[in-house]
Amino acid sequence: MNAAPRIQTTAGRLAALGFADGARAERLLDELGPEAVGDLALLDDLVRAADPDLALTTLSRLVERDASVLGAFRADPGLRRRLLGVFGLSAALGEHVVRHPECLPSIQWTRWPTPGDLREEMLLAVGADPDTSEPVAELMAGGVTAGQGTPAMDALRVAYRSRLLHLASRDVTGECTLAEVAAALADLASAALEAALAIARAEVADAGDVRLAVIGMGKCGARELNYISDVDVVFVAEPKEGVDETKALQTATRLAQGMMRACSASTPEGALWEVDANLRPEGKMGPLVRSMESHLTYYRRWAKTWEFQALLKARPVAGDLELGQQYVAAVNELVWQAAARPHFVEDVQAMRRRVEAHVPAGEADRQIKLGPGGLRDIEFAVQLLQLVHGRSDPLLRRRATLSALAALSRGGYVGRDDAKALAEAYTFLRQVEHMLQLHRLRRTHVVPSDTADLRRLGRGLGMTTDPVGEFTTTWKRHALEVRRLHEKLFYRPLLQAVARLPETEARLSTAAATARLEALGYADPEGALRHIAALTSGVSRRAAIQRTLLPVMLGWFADAPDPDAGLLGFRQVSDKLGTTPWYLRLLRDETAAAERLAHLLGTSKYVTGLLLHAPEAVAMLGSPAELAVRPAATLAAEAAAAVSRHAEDAETAVAAVRALRRRELLRTACADLSGLIDIEEVGQALSSLNDVTIQAALDTAINKVTLERRAPFPTRMAVIAMGRLGGLESSYASDADVMFVHAPLPGVADRDATDAAHAVAEETRRLLALPAPDPPLQIDAGLRPEGRQGPLVRTIASYRAYYDRWASHWEAQALLRARFCAGDPELGREFIALVDPLRYPAGGISADAVREIRKLKARMEAERLPRGADPALHTKLGRGGLSDVEWVAQLIQLRHAGATPALRTTRTLDALRAAAGEGLLDPADEEVLAQAWLFASRIRDALMLVRGRASDSIPTPVKERVLLARALGYPPEGTEDFVEDYRRATRRARSVVERVFYED
Repeated sequence: MNAAPRIQTTAGRLAALGFADGARAERLLDELGPEAVGDLALLDDLVRAADPDLALTTLSRLVERDASVLGAFRADPGLRRRLLGVFGLSAALGEHVVRHPECLPSIQWTRWPTPGDLREEMLLAVGADPDTSEPVAELMAGGVTAGQGTPAMDALRVAYRSRLLHLASRDVTGECTLAEVAAALADLASAALEAALAIARAEVADAGDVRLAVIGMGKCGARELNYISDVDVVFVAEPKEGVDETKALQTATRLAQGMMRACSASTPEGALWEVDANLRPEGKMGPLVRSMESHLTYYRRWAKTWEFQALLKARPVAGDLELGQQYVAAVNELVWQAAARPHFVEDVQAMRRRVEAHVPAGEADRQIKLGPGGLRDIEFAVQLLQLVHGRSDPLLRRRATLSALAALSRGGYVGRDDAKALAEAYTFLRQVEHMLQLHRLRRTHVVPSDTADLRRLGRGLGMTTDPVGEFTTTWKRHALEVRRLHEKLFYRPLLQAVARLPETEARLSTAAATARLEALGYADPEGALRHIAALTSGVSRRAAIQRTLLPVMLGWFADAPDPDAGLLGFRQVSDKLGTTPWYLRLLRDETAAAERLAHLLGTSKYVTGLLLHAPEAVAMLGSPAELAVRPAATLAAEAAAAVSRHAEDAETAVAAVRALRRRELLRTACADLSGLIDIEEVGQALSSLNDVTIQAALDTAINKVTLERRAPFPTRMAVIAMGRLGGLESSYASDADVMFVHAPLPGVADRDATDAAHAVAEETRRLLALPAPDPPLQIDAGLRPEGRQGPLVRTIASYRAYYDRWASHWEAQALLRARFCAGDPELGREFIALVDPLRYPAGGISADAVREIRKLKARMEAERLPRGADPALHTKLGRGGLSDVEWVAQLIQLRHAGATPALRTTRTLDALRAAAGEGLLDPADEEVLAQAWLFASRIRDALMLVRGRASDSIPTPVKERVLLARALGYPPEGTEDFVEDYRRATRRARSVVERVFYED
């Protein structure tokens, strides 16, 4: 049996045509009457709307209010097409038409009025005479409360929205370009500000005593305004002849406040928009109105670069236009000198971070203004290039983004293709922004996630096959392209300035390239250009890949603390690796590796030095997993294998071990600077690496001495780690504090065993200190009994005899750090068992011993601090520094570890934590001490990483201090914050030390 043919209902046909709710659409069309149901032209225009359902709903409401609309539609197809186009995008403007059907004739206007016509129209709406120099709104009939002006405000809102409706109708039908729409919106806003000022004059009795100019800023000033946006302004005023300046400024302030209120106050007709005067000197903290001289004084003496960036857009928009022109002419002279100001680079870096400022959680990937690849990326890039190059090229002095971008392209400052792509993306994003705001006439820049909203956006842009999919794909494509171009925009032309490339378009001159590099933070732009030329010149594949890499790499170097060092290091590493195929491929294909390399080279001379001696280690930057600290057992096995391979040549064997150490030092430093490990993990990793290195050197030395003696090695040997090595707190600059102990084998004479052990100890020290490209590991045995005057190696029995008879309090304190690190494990355990009663005495140390330790500490503070060092900034011996904290922990251990096993540790922070856990130290004091110790330790390591040489003091030179602060994670302007943070941490720690260490 054949199925009956399916009959498609009217609702089904409407749904197929584009209505989301076909049944409801059918009902609404029926309610419009039979003529509407059969009007195919009406249906066609409804279907063409971005949201046919919204357009039909609004039309239905309008017909209920004024049934003649349908007749007007039939008489004027253009009216119908424009109005339904607006209804399909803007529920808010649809509501306005329903409330004010008398505004419909505005849709029929064919041309857009001039700025003068708009001013006249808005002033007439509030009852002001447009032909006077200072129009005043009439107090309109209908009962007006003086000072409120509500009828005038309502009239202004109705007139404004009627014109907005006119503009939107031309916009949705494609009768004007984005640039024309944005300029028209700015002109309409300027006219509204003029009318609002007229309302304010009606409220201020002595308004005629002052000249007041309203300066448009931001998008209003640039004539690229949105449909709904805060209107940014600055007020400048001058007293009229014979009027006291103070009184005039007070009057001008009341006028400005009244004008702002006339725009932003909520009335029965709603509000226009907020008038934002926060771009004025001193922002919200500064006076609302200033005189010309006050403005100029501020800009000359105190303004930051971002304020000159804002002034790029300044334009007189209302009030005394002659005064406004004088103001703009005066500030323009300052704007184009901003790039020569002393702190321009720091300000630019701060502005770049402001561009990247976080947006509310959940919005970042949907923000078309502030999100990655958004409008702000384009605007910032264009404005910064204007500031850098507009000083010498007047043709770049444009207010609007698109016209400035075109000028930058014509001048060769931005490549043609890049400028075209940016202009297309900017136009698309602004169109989306307009449609988002038109819907409810609300200020928003967030792309919705609702399918219906996305569908409206897609259809509004002419995407009808798959509106949601097409819109999302196009949006993401533009955002990615903007982000890519934003990252390379400053740097691509720099290559064209120095490399012989087959480019047909204009190139940056050397002077322009130098200016741009200097603006981006390069202290030696000429040197940077030479490096760029060396890396990119030629026709080799290597040069071609470098030309692709460098535009982005230069940006990453600029973000690093020392861009010049970063670029130089990159050139040196690239030269070392030559034509190695994997190197450039890694950087090209692994963005994270390239960015990490740029950051490391621009931050750390220590890392750069290690890389230059082993550039192949760049391969480990490919992923965080490659930078993970390797287990000590794995390293020990590798080191043992190297020693075994070179058993006949001690120096070659240890050279292989030192190369292993260099590689692992680099791995740890990279992980440290990349934020993958903390300072405690750094100390553990470096100490374990030193243990492995000492073990390998000891094995090599024993093997060598055995071969030289031509007899079995006569004794067991162990190396006892002391100091920071014993505490597993080694830094990049630490020596290895150790003691050597041995135990003769049965039947071997002590003298023979001691001679062999001494030879091994000396050889171990020599091998690890040999001149080589790898960092040496200095073995320091100065903490042994009798210090440097005593024998380098002792038997276990000799140590026992010495400690039983001669041990001093400071030696017991030093032994708190003692830990077996290499050699014979059993002997190591014997030694630790030997010293435990000394360092953890039962019942604690005596009161006399406590006094002696305190005296020794006080003498050290007075005598050991280097001459000229600032005690507040010396991380080791300064007030509240490492020594202070460590002595507190060690005194607690000497007094209580005998009875409290939890205190028996060689690590400072573990001892403090245990003391707090056992009630021997206030937890708040433990936290203060730990924070100071961690901060000081981080600074000591950072000093070595940044400078490539050891130091214990925060440097005095400003540049070095800035580099150090940046390496520690502070922003470029955060150097003083860094120093103050350290002073505060150590000041608090010192207070605890004086109370806990020096008081009973």
